[in-house]
Formats: sequence, C-alpha cells, structure tokens
Amino acid sequence: MLKDHSAQSWITGAILRAAIIESFIKLNPVLLWKNPVIFVTAVGALLSTTTLFLGNLSSFTVQITLWLWFTVLFANFAEAVAEGRGKAQAEALRRSRALAWARRIRNGTEEKISATELRLGDAVVCEVGDIIPSDGEIIDGIASVDESAITGESAPVVRESGGDRSAVTGGTRVISDRIIVKITAEPGHTFIDRMISLVEGASRQKTPNEIALGILLVSLTLVFLLSVFTLPFFAWYNEAAAGQSNAVNVSLPVLVALLVCLIPTTIGGLLSAIGISGIDRLVRRNVLATSGRAVEAAGDIDVLLLDKTGTITLGNRMASAFLPAPGVAADRLARAAQLASLADETPEGRSIVVLAKEIHGVRGREVAEPHVKFIPFSAHTRMSGVDFSGGTEERAASIRKGAADNVREWVLGQGGQFPIEVKETVDQISRQGGTPLVVAEGCEVLGTVHLKDVIKGGIKERFAQLRQMGIRTVMITGDNPLTAAAIAAEAGVDDFMAEATPEMKLSRIRSEQAAGHLVAMTGDGTNDAPALAQADVGVAMNTGTQAAREAGNMVDLDSNPTKLIEVVEIGKQLLMTRGSLTTD
Repeated sequence: MLKDHSAQSWITGAILRAAIIESFIKLNPVLLWKNPVIFVTAVGALLSTTTLFLGNLSSFTVQITLWLWFTVLFANFAEAVAEGRGKAQAEALRRSRALAWARRIRNGTEEKISATELRLGDAVVCEVGDIIPSDGEIIDGIASVDESAITGESAPVVRESGGDRSAVTGGTRVISDRIIVKITAEPGHTFIDRMISLVEGASRQKTPNEIALGILLVSLTLVFLLSVFTLPFFAWYNEAAAGQSNAVNVSLPVLVALLVCLIPTTIGGLLSAIGISGIDRLVRRNVLATSGRAVEAAGDIDVLLLDKTGTITLGNRMASAFLPAPGVAADRLARAAQLASLADETPEGRSIVVLAKEIHGVRGREVAEPHVKFIPFSAHTRMSGVDFSGGTEERAASIRKGAADNVREWVLGQGGQFPIEVKETVDQISRQGGTPLVVAEGCEVLGTVHLKDVIKGGIKERFAQLRQMGIRTVMITGDNPLTAAAIAAEAGVDDFMAEATPEMKLSRIRSEQAAGHLVAMTGDGTNDAPALAQADVGVAMNTGTQAAREAGNMVDLDSNPTKLIEVVEIGKQLLMTRGSLTTD
C-alpha cells in the first residue's frame, strides 16, 4: 500500500542502515560525477588522504581529511535517505504484486495463461476473486474492484464499461460480478511498473530549476577552483619579495579545505535530495508524480481547472427529492419508489432506497412482503419495479419506477392517465439538468424522483482554502449554463465553463497560460486528456480512464480533486527549501 500519514515518522532503522551502506557505494566515481561539487570535494579528500600516507601525519591534516570525507559521505547519505523511502515502497509494491494468471479470450474460447504472456489488445475475463492481470479498459460488464493494493483504501470501487470509470489496474482484485477487460499495456509498462520505477527515483528527470542551479554550482566551483590553486603562486611571490620563506601555509590539505569552504557544497549535497524528497512527500499523500517539473510548478500555480463529473461531483446521479403528484402523500410516493428500486442495482436505484429511509423512515421490514416478484432494471425497459401475486384494496398489483416516457407508456397500457402536473415537474427537472424518474402504482402516477449530481462532501470549504492561497478555481462541464451555474454556486468555485468540449478546455488553458498564469487541471475522462497534457500541472483521478492517467503528470490515487491543496503546499515547501539553501 502507498497510504501513509505525514505525521508518522518514515525514517525507519532499516532505511537508515541501508542509507549508511549506500553512502559508501555512492563513492563510486561514476556515481559521484553526476554531482560535480561533491565530486570535487571527494577528489580533495582523496588528495588529503594521500598526503597522510606520504608522511604529513599531523593532527591538523587528519582533522581536515576526516571533515572532507564526512562532507562527501553526508551528501551521499542525504540522497540515500531520500531515495530509501521510495525503494521501500517499491519493494512493498513488488511483494503485493503476486504472479497472476489470466483467462484470455481467443476465437470465442477461454485459455489460462500467465499474465506475462498478455499483449496489447488481448481480452481477458475476470470474475469474483480474480486478480486483474494487467492494466486495461472494461469493454463489457460492471464490477466492484478492491484497489487497496494501490490506494490503501479498503472500500471497493465500481468499475463499468462505456464510461469514465472503465479503467482497471493490474494487481487489483474483482470482488463482485464479471467483466471483460481489454489489455492496454505491454508487460513491464503497466501502471504499477511505472509506480515502482518512479518511487525508486530511477526515471526522475531534473527540473529546470535543478538544471539551472547545477550550471551555477559548476560555474562557481570552477571559479573558486581556479582562484584557490593560483594562491600558491601569489604566496610564493610575496614570500620571495619579502624575503620570508615558508611564511604562508599553502599545503595541499589547507588549499583543499579552503576550496571546500568556498564552493557551495551544501547546495550540491542536498539539491538532488530535495527533488527526490518532493516526489516522496507526494507519494506519502497518495499522489504519484511522474515529473519533478510538475512538483516544482505546483508551488506557483494560480489557476485550477476542474472537470465537474467525477471530480467535483460524485459522478453518479443520486436521488435528492420525492415530488408527489397532486393528491398523493409524500410518504406513499417514497414507499412505492423504494419498493420499485429494491431490484435496481444501479447507483441511482440504491440512492432512492437510501433517501426513502433517511427522509421517510421506510425500513426493510416494512416492505418485505411475501408473494412478490421483483423486476430488475434493464437498459431495454428503462424501468424497475415489483409485481404482487394479487392486488388488494390498499395496493395495486404492480409498481414501476423509471424514465418518464417508459412509465407513461406503461401507465397508459394499464388504462390510466399521465397527469399534466407530473409532466411539468419532469420538464422542470430536465431544464435544471437533473434526471426525473416517474413512479406509478397500477394505473395511478404517484409522482417523480429527482436525481441530480451530488457535490462531494467538504469541497466548498476546500475551494475557499484554495482562494485564500491565491488560486482561482474554474469548473468545466458539458452541462447547460443554467445547470452549470447552479452547481458552481453550490460547489463554491470562482468561475465555470458550460457546454465545454475538449477543444474548448484546451483553448481555455492556452489562453490562461498566454496571460502569464500557471495552470493546473484535474480530470478523469478521456475527453480531459488533451487538457491534462497541456496544463502545467495535470492531476488525473485514479478512478478515471487510462487515457487521462497517461496524459497527466500526476495521478491522485484517492481521486480527491482538492488534493491539489496538498500538492501546492509541497511545491511551495520545495521551492522555499531550495531557495533558502541557495541564498544562505
């Protein structure tokens, strides 16, 4: 698992022991050469050590030599500690990724093969208890998936075909239903493989600031190197002019000590460790950064664009209100709606059952009647319901809940009428961007259930924090302007874009960047991929599609859009730490 808490100490004894050993391994000149400042210090330490073996065995020379070696080893140790956490997490990921088998479909038949034999485009079947063998997209079915091996969260998530929640990750486990997955990654290039590589720091590229500082450090080192090793010539000249020989101590240990005092060894020793620790801090907050440049840029962003569905809202439309027809009691509508939804396994159907219980106190024991036949929801009928073995004076023989047009046809078929008031309610909900579901009992229409996108809890307060940090939030949605304005007001964003296309999202980011802003984008859908790639910081939700995760330079494993607050804080800490080292 990657889940951790920043309050907990992550420098364990095992990491420290490994870092001490790694400090000596990093004395390899091939590795030291990557850090020119420390390389020069190591050469100086080696030269001072040589003078000891040549007979200059004084306490002064011994102290200088020891301090020089300590400087080199400490720089190596700092970098090894920063890398140690990532290596520990990578090892945990390797242990959690057991050798998996796959049930590949070819020519309509299944064959059991090793997951390493899977190739791009293969289709595999996964059922309850199966480990998903590789990254892919669900092309058929819906299932609950345990992603705790990646996110650290025990609660399962729903993955289904044909939407923005179709991506699945190799190493996760199916805990319900059956799905067919199309493989989207070659062996060795899966999401977990990338995570292992990135947290180890193996593919971490230096940021522009690191490159610029590196050039500055090398330049300063060359200047001071030239200055220090010309000092003996000036000293000898002055001694000769004054007639005082050996008046100035220009021994090799002294010159090396002077050089190390002058060159920026602190920055050179800790620069790479700061970059690695920035990515590591994000990993401990369940954010995978695929670019050190993105971590750095996060400290300066001032505009945040957020996709609405699945990012600001939960993504599934949930029941929010029961709107009874004239002359119908609200609790009667709620009871009928709950009965008709018991066989509806969609998130919308489950939300109706929950809402009836919360608002009207409808309990399972009150609806568990004998001699009933439940009608599950289907895409063909667009309805769900229940049939009783015989009608009574209190209750008709059937109850249905579903799309307005389908329920209307069903009611007319029962010899009933569709009230004009209910039709007006349906139209009003549709104009507001909601989804109306009509409930009917026999030939009588009882009313409407209002489904709408639900804002994620606490998100308004988080947006207020972003505003205090000087970050302007913009919600992007394909909804009509009326619906977009209502959701934007409820969520507390500063601005919104309605009826947005992928091209419009891309154009908005480019215009903000042209105005001198650093832009962050969060999203989860395939249509968000171009904008995520264009943004300075592209944070893809882990619940989103493979295309979105590939396009972003960060992946939020918790799929929390306001996680950007923590990303910004870490980016600012990175810049402040590096700035303080540079100016000291």
